[in-house]
Amino acid sequence: MQNENIIKGQGAQRNVINRFDRYTFEPDDDDFETLKTSFTEVFPKTIVNQVKSEDLPMEYSMNPYQGCEHGCSYCFARPTHEYWGYSAGIDFERKIMVKKNAPELLEKFFKKRGYKPAPILLSGNTDCYQPAERQFEITRKMLQVCLDYRHPVNVLTKNALVLRDIDILKPMAEQNLVSVSLSIPTINEDLRRKMEPRTSSAKNKLKAIEILSENGIPVNIMVAPIIPGLNSDEPLTILKEIHNAGAQSFGYTLVRLNDTVEPVFIKWIETAFPDRAQKVLNLIRSMRGGKLGDKRMFERQKGEGNIAEMIHNTFKIGRKKFFDGKEFPKLSTDGFTGTKEQQLRLF
Repeated sequence: MQNENIIKGQGAQRNVINRFDRYTFEPDDDDFETLKTSFTEVFPKTIVNQVKSEDLPMEYSMNPYQGCEHGCSYCFARPTHEYWGYSAGIDFERKIMVKKNAPELLEKFFKKRGYKPAPILLSGNTDCYQPAERQFEITRKMLQVCLDYRHPVNVLTKNALVLRDIDILKPMAEQNLVSVSLSIPTINEDLRRKMEPRTSSAKNKLKAIEILSENGIPVNIMVAPIIPGLNSDEPLTILKEIHNAGAQSFGYTLVRLNDTVEPVFIKWIETAFPDRAQKVLNLIRSMRGGKLGDKRMFERQKGEGNIAEMIHNTFKIGRKKFFDGKEFPKLSTDGFTGTKEQQLRLF
């Protein structure tokens, strides 16, 4: 049974209290249903972030947008909106900060003396191909900078809008400079509409895998997050579909609800699936030592208990059945010289 009172097109059903605010204001319920997305230009001094977490497989990330319209209630990036004075709830989805100077900052970063190139993750926090990208095209401009400087980049997104930039991605792939990771947590379209309400449909994501692969662009799939009691019965079906579409590899994560993600998710699951909300929450707790979140380095990726072990074993079976012997290519830094010209960098 699903509750029809859910606010369609949103993951968060309300704003949650900002941990850093002394005073809070909560609009009426009717106000939440009529909220429109607003965009605010911000002016960061840098765009490339060094990733210092030892259990994350990247050295650098960059995010052209702060906040994300896709509306996933479980998004780990939600608490970062609080540092800007906003809520991790509806504000995160409706008040988007736009970094129009990101391409210029990226080019400045590439010119830094002594910089040793390493692949950069585009979308380490919020989605670089969220709906705002249709209007602002910041991601497209950043990819062009990467192509001009022959710098490798890994793109992570939930949106088939990535196909718009295939004219840039294809020549990058020919130089082993790019890979695309698509997030596909479910291929059940009814569930997808509630889990990630403003992302591309599962059908369009699978089609994107085919088109990217046909153009020589390596595709990885993130089956993430796995939420027990919601999509935990889908891994083998998803792996079969993405294998048939041409994906070269996959990864997955178990859901964890840290900080203010927790109240956002609880409100969402109670509204969207009132009949199984407590079951889902208890299953998550069984993977997280009785809690809904987990910040322990390395342990946070694995979870614990029988449910987590069952999920891990399912993916092991799927990897052997559909991806045995496949390896995702490593991107090349050989062409990067710190200039647009292909001359040797002397200093």
